[in-house]
Amino acid sequence: MFNKLFFIVVALGLPLSIIGSFMHWPSAIMFGVYCITIIGLAAYMGRATESLAIVAGPRIGGLLNATFGNAVELIISIFALKEGLIGVVLASLTGSVLGNLLLVAGLSFFVGGLKYKRQEFNVYDARHNSGLLMFAVIVAFVIPEVFAITMDEQKTLSLSIGISIILIVLYLATLLFKLITHRGVYKHNTDEVEDHETPEWSAKIAITVLLLATVAVAYVSENLVHTFETVAHQFGWSELFIGVIIVAIVGNAAEHASAIIMAYKNKMNIAVEIAVGSTLQIAMFVAPLLVLISLMFTTQMPLVFTLPELVSMVTAVLLTISITNDGDTNWFEGTVLLAAYIIMGIGFYLL
Repeated sequence: MFNKLFFIVVALGLPLSIIGSFMHWPSAIMFGVYCITIIGLAAYMGRATESLAIVAGPRIGGLLNATFGNAVELIISIFALKEGLIGVVLASLTGSVLGNLLLVAGLSFFVGGLKYKRQEFNVYDARHNSGLLMFAVIVAFVIPEVFAITMDEQKTLSLSIGISIILIVLYLATLLFKLITHRGVYKHNTDEVEDHETPEWSAKIAITVLLLATVAVAYVSENLVHTFETVAHQFGWSELFIGVIIVAIVGNAAEHASAIIMAYKNKMNIAVEIAVGSTLQIAMFVAPLLVLISLMFTTQMPLVFTLPELVSMVTAVLLTISITNDGDTNWFEGTVLLAAYIIMGIGFYLL
């Protein structure tokens, strides 16, 4: 049923996006069309990566879901940087961290917990990811804010560039550690048993769908960015709210759906890898990459967030670590994460 729904969304949304952009339809209408179309395209990206995940295994599958899920937001952010919307980009990065750790993980734990009393996942991966989350969000994001107080803009940007390079190198080292040098070293007796599930699409078809969907998302995203200012003025939304809530949810729709589906199937290793792995990829790769990409545009983006953004991200990290460090979860813990996300969402809306 959902596959047919998303097909209809893409079949109608993509032509309407093209026609509306050429006919200059009202921004408020096109904002909705663009968002729905991107979610439909993201669903196809999610199905394609799920097919590849069945072949590649939970770790690589989770990495693929996180990567192509974040590709949508990366594309949106690059066009926003081009337009000089630094606040929206930083807010969308904040929204991705909050969305993945609280909304995606919360929904996954809640939905899976309704079907299974207790769900377990690899505790060694959870503890390894906890340290990386502490470093990526609390150290790499808080330090620039602290030092920026006594620095001018140029020095703050130089500090951000240095931190960005270190983060990217460390992220690549993380992939080397997980996928090559220590692959399979830290096993857990709850690792999911292969059930020889048949992928929906072959590898060639899945890759083709991913490429076509990515191109379509790039086109729609560029048009979506142009509607931000008008929509914000009409609805009374701040750039912070658009970035933290709207862009983050739309940009991460693919991995949201994939993680929840995996949790419902009791494949918690993949679900957790998508939620936490995507957060690490945002903090250690996408955010620093955007800092470096911004150097090519008129307005550069330092890695300096507002105080509400920092406090929210740090709180989300600490809460997620405390819940996932034991290697198992249930529906109530998912509810706690969702409650935290709703509280923060209300706060950003009222700012």
